[in-house]
Amino acid sequence: MKLSSIPLIVATALAFAVGAGVAGDKKLNQPPKGFKALFNGKDFANWKLPEGDNGHWKVIDGIIDYDAASEAPGKDKHLWTEKEYGDFELWIDWKIKRTTGLYNMPIVLPDGSEKLDENGKIIAIPTPNADSGIYLRGQGKSQINIWCWPIGSGEVYGYRRDKTMPPEVRAGVTPKMNADNPVGEWNTFKVTMKGDRLTVVLNGKTVIENAQMPGVPEKGKFALQHHGGKNAKTGEYSAASSLMQFRNIFIKELR
Repeated sequence: MKLSSIPLIVATALAFAVGAGVAGDKKLNQPPKGFKALFNGKDFANWKLPEGDNGHWKVIDGIIDYDAASEAPGKDKHLWTEKEYGDFELWIDWKIKRTTGLYNMPIVLPDGSEKLDENGKIIAIPTPNADSGIYLRGQGKSQINIWCWPIGSGEVYGYRRDKTMPPEVRAGVTPKMNADNPVGEWNTFKVTMKGDRLTVVLNGKTVIENAQMPGVPEKGKFALQHHGGKNAKTGEYSAASSLMQFRNIFIKELR
């Protein structure tokens, strides 16, 4: 074989490998067998835009894009589904576009408590952050968090910090590990909800397993969370704003 032919062979092999990889990828916003698409990649069918949003929740190239600057009045600037769901499997890709400042993050321990210093105060470390999440069963308390905290995304903040809950409940909704990809990269949640039990798989790793959420409603809508936003005077983002993108949102109803 002539040495001059080697680059051509290598280039051909690389082209084949790249082509095979593209062909093997899942098609954007096309649900796997047994699932339905909650987002069609074109518009907000199946969703309810907050009234007065003025285009801050938008669809760009098959992706839901949010700039954390909804002009909807009041606090509810979230993007809600039109339909309620009971038991389900939910698959969703999400990406934090960038962080928006330093946020004082606590060190969350495996039991769901936060590490204290010698004076009994919560240890908080200023860290780059962004913040969003997915509301389950129609309420913020059962939200699966998306953020940059060391504990990782997937925790259920409303239950973890509720000191009226039993210790096993608070520990159960605390992630077993940080499975997040770096900011700017896509992540995938696979969420299963049966009764008051929740399992969350993040990027192929189980971070919440069969955790109990006492008192969670039997059914309710999903929401993609608005958080933070711009200061009206300075125009600067708060340190935990939801500069987010979402795609491949698939649901399988279990009842």
